[in-house]
Amino acid sequence: MMKSMSSPSPHEQVRAYYQALYRAWGRQQWWPARTRFEVIVGAYLTQNTAWTNVEIALRSMRAAGSLNLKGVRSIPLAQLESLIRSSGYFRQKARRLKTFVSFLDTYYGGSLNGMFAQPTEKLREELLGLNGVGPETADSILLYAGQHPVFVVDAYTRRILDRHGILPSTAGYEEIRQLFERALSSGAEGKIASCTESDSRANIKLTFESRVVGAAHRPSPMSTVKRSALVQIYNEMHGLIVGVGKSYCLKSKPRCEECPLQSFLPQAPVSR
Repeated sequence: MMKSMSSPSPHEQVRAYYQALYRAWGRQQWWPARTRFEVIVGAYLTQNTAWTNVEIALRSMRAAGSLNLKGVRSIPLAQLESLIRSSGYFRQKARRLKTFVSFLDTYYGGSLNGMFAQPTEKLREELLGLNGVGPETADSILLYAGQHPVFVVDAYTRRILDRHGILPSTAGYEEIRQLFERALSSGAEGKIASCTESDSRANIKLTFESRVVGAAHRPSPMSTVKRSALVQIYNEMHGLIVGVGKSYCLKSKPRCEECPLQSFLPQAPVSR
């Protein structure tokens, strides 16, 4: 009697998704920013708005000479609100940026080096204690500005997991984060490592000439910083998921037939 093939585990599915997307699109060069502080500002500003609106706000802050610690520390609140108006909820976000700088000054002498030198879990708890910082914002700061090994969970991640029957959309943030971290860390030394820099170079032309290539950006000082292999994998996976969510796994009328993950769907595509 032939043994029936068992279904892949959620961890195996996550690893397979990473490989499929990376081979399709290559490196995503995410997070696009010049400095660590710009990443932090972007993590705050992108709450409840599109990244295009954040880019407008960042350009305004840069033009005003305020896209740095000293600038946010010294600028009058009303002026900061005006500069970031395009990002929405600009009054709340301006106050939250001021709160972050006060936290950094009070506990780390204004030093990002000192802050990011802290153990991951300790710093994560501190960030979550700040007004306006939820898990996604805290983990974005840790991963993209601090090169800490944490995976960032967003709405796109939830939607993809739900539609592929891996976890329901109601799953908790920590449950999803732990799934990805365990799956990707256990594969970092094995099959996932086959997604190399050469794979990325092979996709360079595709990345900047095709209409849809995930969430890819041109390389920036922060997207090309030195980081551990595991941090790089978490970085890429989040960027790749953003690409799926923005271009294919849409909230309504998903484009499943064109998605690189289409073959992984457990059943005929459904919209939910």
